Amino acid sequence: MNNKTLTFQTKFHNTRIPMFKYFIVQSLLLINMPLVAQIDSNLVEDFARNFSYKNRIHIDEVTAILDQAEFQPKIIESMNRPAEKMPWHKYRNIFMTDERIDAGIEFWNENRATIKQVSLEYKVDPEIIVAIIGVESYFGRRKGNYKILDALYTLAFGYPKRSKFFTAELATFILLTRKENLDVYNVKGSYAGAMGYGQFMPSSYEAYARSFEKDGNKDLMNSAEDAIASVANYFKEHRWRLGSPIAQKATQRPDAQPLGKHSVRPKNNTSFYQDLGYEPTMPISEDELVSVQAFDLEDRKEYWFTHQNFYVITRYNHSALYALAVFQLSEAIKEKLIVD
Repeated sequence: MNNKTLTFQTKFHNTRIPMFKYFIVQSLLLINMPLVAQIDSNLVEDFARNFSYKNRIHIDEVTAILDQAEFQPKIIESMNRPAEKMPWHKYRNIFMTDERIDAGIEFWNENRATIKQVSLEYKVDPEIIVAIIGVESYFGRRKGNYKILDALYTLAFGYPKRSKFFTAELATFILLTRKENLDVYNVKGSYAGAMGYGQFMPSSYEAYARSFEKDGNKDLMNSAEDAIASVANYFKEHRWRLGSPIAQKATQRPDAQPLGKHSVRPKNNTSFYQDLGYEPTMPISEDELVSVQAFDLEDRKEYWFTHQNFYVITRYNHSALYALAVFQLSEAIKEKLIVD
């Protein structure tokens, strides 16, 4: 056996080990080393060139911004394990807490005049506006600690399966910071690049953000008033129906047929689901278009008739779990607010 040794530097001293053991250790490290996503530099270069040309911004300026972005592997990990993959009984417990309900009441009381005015102007139920902000950012208390530039850079160039989407969001973000006087290097938000009280992605910020004072400046990072107006406008544009039902529990008859996975968009009338063995707990017209969604509890499933407004909530976040959490939080806040 070859007894040659290698010397390598540790933090505190030089260590000598037999060469054959060194190569065994290195091989084991390589075998157990997780694959780490990396940035595709070609995509970065293409983006800088195309963005510069399309928006008539000098490429040196674009490159200077991208050079300050930092690749964050933790963001890729978070994208691969979203909360919406949890079963309903665990997901619900994140949002349906006494603390969050009380925080919602506090937020409503602090912004009562704004919420009332916005609700009337945009024709969106006030409890839904409040609940969205509650689910998204704990009423502005948890807006996210990732630099948006880092998040979108990481996902645009290091997350191939959604690269196209996040590349577009990165472009919109850079333009948005110029338009709204935001600090492109230091704006913070979620690991997915969402910002402010309502956690708007840059494209949603650009399309739906509104100034409460109608002064042109839309500050979703610091202004609760602008955030309230912007969330309401988002729902208005997605055809929210003021005062219309959102969801109600369904009972499953013993002879009910399995639902299978189907769209949250209401495409079938109530009688269709009654024929399958699902009954509403409150009267619904037999001709009304609804959907029935199944949610996992610890030992069984529960079923809900969902309406057009439930579907509208899923335009904010496509998860049915999310929509039901928003609905239940809105009901809990409204009920306790009235009692108090």
